[in-house]
Amino acid sequence: MQAKRIAEELERAGAHCEIVKNIDLAYIENGRAVGSDFGVCVFLDKDRAAARLLEKCGVRLINSAQAIEVCDDKLLTHISLSDMGIPMPDSVYAPLCYYPDAKVNREFLETVAKRLKFPLVAKKCYGSLGAGVYLIRNSLELAEFEERNKLCAHFYQKFIGRGGEDIRAIVIGGKFVCAMKRINKNDFRSNIELGGSGERLDADENLKKLCERTAAILNLDYCGIDVLTDENGNRYICEVNSNAFFAEAERVCGVNIAKKFAELIIANKNA
Repeated sequence: MQAKRIAEELERAGAHCEIVKNIDLAYIENGRAVGSDFGVCVFLDKDRAAARLLEKCGVRLINSAQAIEVCDDKLLTHISLSDMGIPMPDSVYAPLCYYPDAKVNREFLETVAKRLKFPLVAKKCYGSLGAGVYLIRNSLELAEFEERNKLCAHFYQKFIGRGGEDIRAIVIGGKFVCAMKRINKNDFRSNIELGGSGERLDADENLKKLCERTAAILNLDYCGIDVLTDENGNRYICEVNSNAFFAEAERVCGVNIAKKFAELIIANKNA
């Protein structure tokens, strides 16, 4: 759906495009990267190796391989945004264990509970559409989660707001495009794919600037930014998605996001 909408708008603008899968797009032959001769590629995937190879072949990716990698790893996203004036939920990195019989450090769990308080959020570093995100209510659940995931990259975050509610903002070419409020009455995760629904949000200038600043720091051509709001109205960047779905945002906001995306692609092709 995402690719078809962008392709439709490109065709309307008179630009030739093809929708292709990342099978045999690029490879290494005789020590050289060999692959597609497209000038610009909208990379709606998280295959880091394919992205790097395409860039080696001289293809301009939207987004770049580096930007995709940073956003694909949720903790790396927060690390990249840290010390840049971007408000984010307090986070605690979970050190990896490398053996199934490794013992979980109880002092670490006590530190997590003390710093973040319950309930808190546990996140696997990799995952989309709300997968790998869990609400931890007490010390027992924290210990059980850590034991199950000690071999998997993950971290913990402070729980912000009431749960089941956030803002999804779309930024294209460094400019804020639109935002919707997402609400899920049956899950603390607001994702549309988990039963959430969207409604148009008239963004204030502070929200627009926060999202544009976030996209600029991460060097993103296109992104969906998830923003949490606490009980005092303070906003926090929760996650940044380099290949965010935009169908619901188009529907509720009445904005032709695919057209704006196509205009960005054409501008880069002609640059």
